[in-house]
Amino acid sequence: MGGVMSADDPRWIEPFSGLSQSQFEQLVALVRRRGGDVQRGRPWRLPLADRVLLVATYWRTNLTLRQVAPLFGISNSAADRILDHLAPLLAISPARRPRKDTVYIVDGTLVPTRDRSISAASKNYRYSTNLQVVIDANSRLVVAIGAPLPGSRNDCRAFSESGVDRACRGAPVIADGGYQGTGLLIPHRKQRGQQRLSGRQEAENKVHRKARARIEHALSRLKNWKVLRDCRLKGNGVHEAMLGIARLHNLALTG
Repeated sequence: MGGVMSADDPRWIEPFSGLSQSQFEQLVALVRRRGGDVQRGRPWRLPLADRVLLVATYWRTNLTLRQVAPLFGISNSAADRILDHLAPLLAISPARRPRKDTVYIVDGTLVPTRDRSISAASKNYRYSTNLQVVIDANSRLVVAIGAPLPGSRNDCRAFSESGVDRACRGAPVIADGGYQGTGLLIPHRKQRGQQRLSGRQEAENKVHRKARARIEHALSRLKNWKVLRDCRLKGNGVHEAMLGIARLHNLALTG
């Protein structure tokens, strides 16, 4: 029995991948170059474009694979194999060495995660994972995402422990006050005995807030993918989902 969804019908592409048809074709071509169409053992039931759309649909809707699989006319186990195979191939590429004029912005986001081996009770009152996200301040593209850490980990520790500090070397990095002691560009704070900030410090903080708002907007767009609101994936699944969604986000911006 065939499914009701297919990449052959362009009407399914944009709602579930966030991409135009031409952008989606670029994505499929990238996955093919990375080995997404290599067959080992049992041949794939679906063409590559449909498999990429299946993964995007799973991330977008956060339906269970038991619910997504019938939409494409395949079994639950086949959908699980597709997700395991393609999710790593959709990940963003490692950040290149930044140009001299590059400025990065970093912030952490909490992703509710059911796998308690990589999560912890956090300030959102749920078991969550702390994921550090770095974007380019000019292009607003995601350039790096740190390894998942327990949600109870504060941002100043998570910045180095997640590994995103290595991606930021050689470029100034804007961050909020939670990154105190990391050497990043954080807002001015009142010192002991200081009743108010100077006019110059207030002006610099205003510029800082406007620049840092860009990563808040980026995180909100990433969280439009419902898998990042209640992730059922185990182990490295939440990291692979975040990296793949970042790829889709970047492709939608660059078009």
